Amino acid sequence: MRFAVIVFPGSNCDIDMYHAIKDELGEEVEYVSHDADSLEEFDAILLPGGFSYGDYLRSGAIARFSNVMKEVIKAASAGKPILGVCNGFQILLEAGLLPGAMRRNESLKFICRNVELKVENNETMFTAAYNQDEVICIPIAHGEGNYFCDEKTLQAMRERKQIVFTYHGENPNGSYENIAGITNERGNVLGMMPHPERAVDSLLGGADGLRLFQSMVKNWRESYVVKA
Repeated sequence: MRFAVIVFPGSNCDIDMYHAIKDELGEEVEYVSHDADSLEEFDAILLPGGFSYGDYLRSGAIARFSNVMKEVIKAASAGKPILGVCNGFQILLEAGLLPGAMRRNESLKFICRNVELKVENNETMFTAAYNQDEVICIPIAHGEGNYFCDEKTLQAMRERKQIVFTYHGENPNGSYENIAGITNERGNVLGMMPHPERAVDSLLGGADGLRLFQSMVKNWRESYVVKA
């Protein structure tokens, strides 16, 4: 399986994402520039965390207009798995690939620590390796992770099981309904504020994040390789 790690000016978690895929998952991965004009050769697209374009205007607001985002939207429409983590999640929201918006943390402070997440839906291409309602430990590092949407959107996401991860025990940023990660209606685009790529080895404090990437590979092999 071939992964693309999109690199925007200001990305700073792209190396972590690359390491998770190449060294821990054992799959092919390449860095792809924000000005790339094709993603056809890749099976999955990863948008890493950081401060794309300095987070000017709003987090992800400028990156959303990068040339490569036309290809990300095209890949999403084709059903390819798209994962946006932290700033990547913010970019997916700005691009309209996911519903809702992101606000500054309720504390107005940057937060960097481990948090507990509850797996709300283990029937997605990103969560099949987890148990339903399992509690996992994944680190966060953000200043604008306070997810918000209106009631109509919330109800629709609940009905379609688009809420994939919620904060368990403590809500670190004020995110609405403890939401930490959501998918699109089709289920092939996931945005989450916690960093699974930083939880892929016990030397890093835990490996709960590795199963997310393993789920992607398993789904790809079952859905594409077998059919081919």
